[in-house]
Amino acid sequence: MTDPERELARLLAERFQDAGDLDTGFANEGHVRMAAHASMRDWADRPLPEGMLRTLAAIALSSPTKSDMQSRDIVVVTDPQRKAGLAALTAPDAWIAAAPALLVFCGNHRRQRQISEWRGVPFANDHLDWFFNAAVDASIVLGSFIVAAEAAGLGCCPISQIRNRAEAVSTFLGLPERVFPVAGLAVGWPGAEAPVSPRLPLKLTVHADRYRDDGETETRAAVEGYDRWRDARQPYRRQRRARDLGVAAFYGWSEDKARQYSVPERADFGAYVRARGFKLD
Repeated sequence: MTDPERELARLLAERFQDAGDLDTGFANEGHVRMAAHASMRDWADRPLPEGMLRTLAAIALSSPTKSDMQSRDIVVVTDPQRKAGLAALTAPDAWIAAAPALLVFCGNHRRQRQISEWRGVPFANDHLDWFFNAAVDASIVLGSFIVAAEAAGLGCCPISQIRNRAEAVSTFLGLPERVFPVAGLAVGWPGAEAPVSPRLPLKLTVHADRYRDDGETETRAAVEGYDRWRDARQPYRRQRRARDLGVAAFYGWSEDKARQYSVPERADFGAYVRARGFKLD
């Protein structure tokens, strides 16, 4: 085996409990970097080169887009005062405010409506799929940016909290009607090595030819097996909502996710999207 083949096999075995039969014979350094992805929340005191983020944005925007519609934009925030203001709107986490750059990936269907008006052609797709296309386009660019940034040696961490106060963030960034934030991204030089997070077993998430449903009993057993396997490698340091839900004798991934979604999150996001000019029918 070559060095990339061995390293990819090692990383995938660290990530997936059922990675033993994966073929890594085609591996190269790019695959290794992708498999080694870890969310970065610790930043080195090192400035980003001028123009680097713009070039990385251009690389990311070279990614696929639905029907060449290009319904996605990136807002790059590096000015210290603007960055502090955006961080304050997003979440109280210190690592967000400390990031050298905060990016916001937006879905944009403003241009498409403008084009229809300019050309005098009726717009006949004012429904949920229109919104969905822009959200998917923005998500593809987000993933592409992360790959490009990590290939350049940077660290990244997506920020879903950007949608916690979507209206306030939109006002702060000056987003016009039919432009909406999909996710944020903290970017900078890594200040420490971040752990590789174990993922659900591939037998649960990769399906051959059609969706495979093993039934609730087998699926639950697989999830609980993953809970134990992950806990042995990366145990949670604290339990969510311990005051309200008690302290669990064993606290694994599924318990954490159940507790996370036991309280409402962004229940007003649908109203926000409609106010942005989208119909969700």
